Amino acid sequence: MTTATPPRTQLPGGLSVSRIMTGLWQIADLERTGTPLDADAAAGALDAYADAGFDSFDMADHYGSAEIVAGRLIERRRERDVSPAVAFTKWCPVPGAMTPAIVRAGVEERLRRLKVDKVDCLQFHWWTFEHSAWIDALHALKELRDEGLIGLIGLTNFDAAHLALAIADGIPVATNQVSFSLVDRRAAGELSTVCRSRGTRLLAYGTLCGGFLGERWLGKPEPASEDTWSQMKYKRFIDAAGGWGAFQGLLRAAAAIADRHNVSIANVATRWVLDHPAVAAVIIGARPGLSEHRADNLRLFDFTLDAEDHERLDAAFTLMKPIPGDCGDEYRRPPYLTASGDLSHHFDLIEPVFHAETVPGRPDRQRVSSGSVWEPLAGFSRAMRIGDRIVVSGTTATHGSDVCVAPGDAGAQAVYILDKIGASLSALGGGFEDVIRTRVYLKDVGDWEAVSRAHGRVFGAIRPANTLLQAGELVGGYKVEIEAEAVLPPCTVATSGGGSD
Repeated sequence: MTTATPPRTQLPGGLSVSRIMTGLWQIADLERTGTPLDADAAAGALDAYADAGFDSFDMADHYGSAEIVAGRLIERRRERDVSPAVAFTKWCPVPGAMTPAIVRAGVEERLRRLKVDKVDCLQFHWWTFEHSAWIDALHALKELRDEGLIGLIGLTNFDAAHLALAIADGIPVATNQVSFSLVDRRAAGELSTVCRSRGTRLLAYGTLCGGFLGERWLGKPEPASEDTWSQMKYKRFIDAAGGWGAFQGLLRAAAAIADRHNVSIANVATRWVLDHPAVAAVIIGARPGLSEHRADNLRLFDFTLDAEDHERLDAAFTLMKPIPGDCGDEYRRPPYLTASGDLSHHFDLIEPVFHAETVPGRPDRQRVSSGSVWEPLAGFSRAMRIGDRIVVSGTTATHGSDVCVAPGDAGAQAVYILDKIGASLSALGGGFEDVIRTRVYLKDVGDWEAVSRAHGRVFGAIRPANTLLQAGELVGGYKVEIEAEAVLPPCTVATSGGGSD
């Protein structure tokens, strides 16, 4: 018996959403020639989705006119006096100062475009964690949630460490939207563990890899070019996962399972993601007025993957390479696995986190300051460069002038500290890859593992010399303090910039 409408799930806070959310990224692709869609016609096509139970829509500030189309859809359903559409949108500001006024303006723009008094879920994206203003933005979003302008706070493309840091700092994160598919299985690891322990739910996009996970590509030669932005993006994922040959092995395994259950390859791919306990919903893209696959999507709820199916997929996975890094890394460092590929132009727009300055009377030395009240009081710099050597002072999880981030959570504090050290190195022309020694001071020796894991996330491949010791009470009540030393390659020129590699 075929399921009539997609099942629903409840997110934290009681918001009910379809387990198949309708993604509107394709609107940006349809408009890439510069001609916007007819908002009323596109909204009419999406109205049919909502009538069929596919009433939960995902979009972003930069998906062309997607928010405007969704706003017209919401208005149409209000006029028809039928059940409202659920609207999730993303706000992706360029890193910089995140004052309450700036954050409010970003949210109010979403409200205007969606024609609503409250965004059901506002999902926040941040380009580089070295720029710590993302914490200010999330606290401002929390205030707007309390004010009633936002229903739920979501994140998008946050890795496990920074999701845990946000939660430890008191942000009620309901969802985290990340890439998750048979090709990209990163979210099944530490991120799912964090979500399940903290109550955050995953929203999975890229589940069908831009349509590559389908019968159309089974046994076909590798395409010489891609037709859509989705295909441009997910072909990069396929290449990173071992290439077209390994991908064809995965397609054959999925096809055998699909034949066994009389369903499609897309059904198998989607069901595999949905079966992960941390996943609340998958996001499947729609091209309003051009194509729709609602009937086929419903079939994925009429079968289950058994042990034999999982064994077949696991065998295909062994012939593939894992996508490098954690979720979201594809936006922040090479290899960039996005539609446009190299994202360095984004980082050129990011204002520096710290600025290097020449030490008065010592033209051979540069220093950076973080703005902490303690630096001028005690007479020290956050970091100093002498020739090819950078020395970073003992660093705590001090945000702004004197705010302690994630009080009581040593692992989360270590994540924040290492971002701050990374920004200090960047300002002086270095990076984590140049670090030759770190020293870690703990208040409580029982925190050694959480802090060591945070250290290993950054330095696992670099492996500098390291000392970890219990120092007793740290000044300011912090749980951990970390210092670092780096040596640069010859002829490296110091810059005043910040940001991420």
